[in-house]
Amino acid sequence: MSTVSTLTLVGRHRSDLSPARQVPEPLWREVVGARLRHLRKRRGLTLTETAQRAGISPQYLSEVERGRKDPSSEVLAAISGALGCGVVEVTHLASLDLRRQHESLAAPQPGDIRLSA
Repeated sequence: MSTVSTLTLVGRHRSDLSPARQVPEPLWREVVGARLRHLRKRRGLTLTETAQRAGISPQYLSEVERGRKDPSSEVLAAISGALGCGVVEVTHLASLDLRRQHESLAAPQPGDIRLSA
């Protein structure tokens, strides 16, 4: 059973917005890291507990959750397993988070000028 939650992310690259509204699009590792942190906290697990279950250091898990490190597929599987879910669930939820973030960036904002023919 999975629950979809909305995460607000800050990213790096977004070139199709006007210069006044340039908001960077989040990197995949940032989206996945935020989703992993969200799942860990919802399960009431500490960084140390989760890292120990996954067989990685707490420092490395922290870097993954903060989007500083891009985990290998093996590490992502280990962290997902430590959280009681699979890689498919984590990546699916992360892709939904990314889509929501993209849609919110693309949505018209107050003050935007739209020209129509």
